[in-house]
Amino acid sequence: AGGRGKDGAPIITFPEFAGFSEIPDDDFLNVVTYLTSIPSLEAASIGFIIIIDRRRDKWSAVKASLTRIAGAFPGNLQLVFVLRPSRFIQRAIADIGIKLYRDDFKMKVPIIMLNSVSDLHGYIDKSQLTRELGGTLEYGHSQWIHHRTAIENFAMTVKTTAQMLQTFGTDLAETELPNDVQCTEELLSSHTDHHSKLKDELKLAVKQGATLLTCIREPVTRSANSKLSPDELENVATVERLLAQLDETEKAFDQFWTKHHLKLEQCLQLRHFEHDFREVKLTLDNLMETQAGFADIGDSVTRVENLLKEQKHLEEKGQEPLEKAQSLALHGEQLIQNNHYAVDSIRPKCVELRRICDDFTNETKKKYDILGKSLELHKQLDKASQWCEAGIYLLASQAVDKCQSQEGAETALGEIEKFLVTAKEHQLSNPKEFYNQFDMILTPEIKANAQRIVQKLEDVQEMFDKRQVSLKKLAAKQTRPVQPVAPHPESSPKRASPKITRPAAQENTSYHFQVRRRGPAARNGNHASVNMQGIPSFFFHMCLVNTVTLPFLSFSHIINELIETERVYVEELQSIIEGYASEMDNPSLVHLIPSALQNKKEILFGNLPEIYDFHNRIFLKEIEHCIENPELLARCFLKRKEDLQIYEKYCQNKPRSEALWRQCGDSIFFQECQRKLDHKLSLDAYLLKPVQRITKYQLLLKAIFPKPFFIQEMLKCSKNSEGTAELEEALATVLDIIKSVNDSMHQIAITGYEGDVSELGKLLMQGSFNVWTDHKKGHNKVKDLARFKPMQRHLFLYTKMLLFCKKREENTDGHEKTASYSFKNSLKMSTVGITENVKGDNKKFEIWYNGREEVYIIQASSVELKNTWISEIRKVLTGQLEACR
Repeated sequence: AGGRGKDGAPIITFPEFAGFSEIPDDDFLNVVTYLTSIPSLEAASIGFIIIIDRRRDKWSAVKASLTRIAGAFPGNLQLVFVLRPSRFIQRAIADIGIKLYRDDFKMKVPIIMLNSVSDLHGYIDKSQLTRELGGTLEYGHSQWIHHRTAIENFAMTVKTTAQMLQTFGTDLAETELPNDVQCTEELLSSHTDHHSKLKDELKLAVKQGATLLTCIREPVTRSANSKLSPDELENVATVERLLAQLDETEKAFDQFWTKHHLKLEQCLQLRHFEHDFREVKLTLDNLMETQAGFADIGDSVTRVENLLKEQKHLEEKGQEPLEKAQSLALHGEQLIQNNHYAVDSIRPKCVELRRICDDFTNETKKKYDILGKSLELHKQLDKASQWCEAGIYLLASQAVDKCQSQEGAETALGEIEKFLVTAKEHQLSNPKEFYNQFDMILTPEIKANAQRIVQKLEDVQEMFDKRQVSLKKLAAKQTRPVQPVAPHPESSPKRASPKITRPAAQENTSYHFQVRRRGPAARNGNHASVNMQGIPSFFFHMCLVNTVTLPFLSFSHIINELIETERVYVEELQSIIEGYASEMDNPSLVHLIPSALQNKKEILFGNLPEIYDFHNRIFLKEIEHCIENPELLARCFLKRKEDLQIYEKYCQNKPRSEALWRQCGDSIFFQECQRKLDHKLSLDAYLLKPVQRITKYQLLLKAIFPKPFFIQEMLKCSKNSEGTAELEEALATVLDIIKSVNDSMHQIAITGYEGDVSELGKLLMQGSFNVWTDHKKGHNKVKDLARFKPMQRHLFLYTKMLLFCKKREENTDGHEKTASYSFKNSLKMSTVGITENVKGDNKKFEIWYNGREEVYIIQASSVELKNTWISEIRKVLTGQLEACR
């Protein structure tokens, strides 16, 4: 019933029951065993107290009960109380019987015979006895059975649920991941459904336990005076323990399921990625195969133009697959960042996709370059051929009878000389430039066609020469001799007559062209000028010469110096970032930072962290590989041409950085940082390092070529020395970066221009000139005055506009002068024209505007500078013309 003895021993009561002796032994043993298992181990170890109520029975019943209990009781016994029969005779018999048969019961514990319940109360408190025994303990047998049955069922439910979870977990752990999308989706769905069902079972079990716990505690909740018996308290503890066990099982299962579900989802992501990769890879491979089939470079202008259209169509066709590949590679990188378990499978595929995209893009660019060169060459050859045909037609159209008179001969000579003037528009690049320009497309067929046209040009020129000689003789018959005048010393240099050198049967040959103008222009000492955009002049010939392969000079000391200084440079950048920039965020030094410097770290240091990251992570490692492979040095600079443009941004910010330093450089903060770093120089000296470094590259690259002039000339005539060509291109790359940096530094100093200079196109050139202006509508005196009084102007040449500015220099707080450029005027490049030569000064050229309504006479500081500007302006104008076409 749940009562306890004074020492906590559990009490088992055998109430009066007439059929006690009829209970089968197995049933009796099962019941007694179950009852002894209910109390806790601690209570059971004290020993059980048995109360046998036989007040209405006979001594035989008492004897039978003691005998059965002694023989079958499974637990430890502490005391046995017997309420003897109440009738006088049976009581007397019981007294005698217990004395005679005590030893027969084989009980090692005392057997106390009691006459009444009041005697029992002397041993056990009333609160631990039921009402039948004169106690106050509330006990309902049906309720007791209900609670015990519910507890046993709940324990079985917990056990069964744990077994189901264990079985499901084992199945999940042993499941092999599928290799396709559909099977993975089906497996994920199946496991998710099973998981949901088990979670429902868990919830149901938890609900069952909570309901049972409420039922056991009902007396206490119903009445504040009620107390649970020790057995009921143990029932509560049992249910709570089972609920805790269920909770731990659920947590362990949820943790395992989370990992398993994540793996299934990642598996599905991987299968989708692999499926998409196979589709995109197949498309890209077909695209690359189609592109590889475009090997033809064309044998005529029409054919090349058709090939360009086909290439354009292929490029457009490839845009969608390329975008898909880039998107898929980005998706793969996101999977890697999300800690996908198959990183080793995903990363190579991402690399492969990007490689194929880069290969297609690079190959497309290469195809465009080749076809562009082919188109240009065939146009030049076609125009040269057309010029020959026009010349032949001119000679054929001159009637012989009309040329017999002086007037007729002079007219014919004039026609010839006028026609020969058009040869200026048909100029071929000099041999070295022609070879560099068209080396990649000089196939045997194109070489043969070029030689044929060259021969045709020479034949036509020879015809013109002979006709001119004849006509001059006819014209000279009626004229007086003319005193010859010696040419200007700079004119008519002696040159060897052109000869064609036929190629010997040998390998590794390259075309070179010698150019000399004949006719009146030659007699005046004028020679065909180089024009990469033009078409062949009517005099040149090809000769095949052996290419000259010169070995690289000793690279070791220069490369070692480059690498060592690069390492020092990276270390210095790191010290600036860690010792100054990072310290600006140090809470212990914040109070030392002046207010003018607050939140201006980006102004002071510019993009220095970006420069450091590039050199430390990429560039230094690449040039260190050049110790064993010096021929790779130039490729490092060419490969990183775009990356080195970060110096332009740094230099553009330098004036702002210097102004901020002049304002805050004396602060205690910088002194403290310098002391910690043990630097001998202050921060401003280290902020100059990037500017100094980009120019240092130029000096080191130039140092690799300390060759005599004739060796340089031989190298110019042969580019088969690949390393040399790449090294020279690398030097040009660095010089171009320095020029871009310098130009951009001047550009940011422009003031007064109301528009946005970024909309004017690329800045091509900038420099200072003397400028005269001439306006048609202006007053004559103003015009005359303008011709004699030049203006100092700084010109900025963009692809869309030419700006005229006035340079101003201002002192900044006692420091060096700072230049600025005040905007004065602008000319749209789409409406200007240019005259290359101005009489009386070979350093001047004219730019005219609106049909010469406005004329600007510009004087450069040197002939070379003038020619450079004229070349750039003509490129802009030619580009506009091509765009219009």
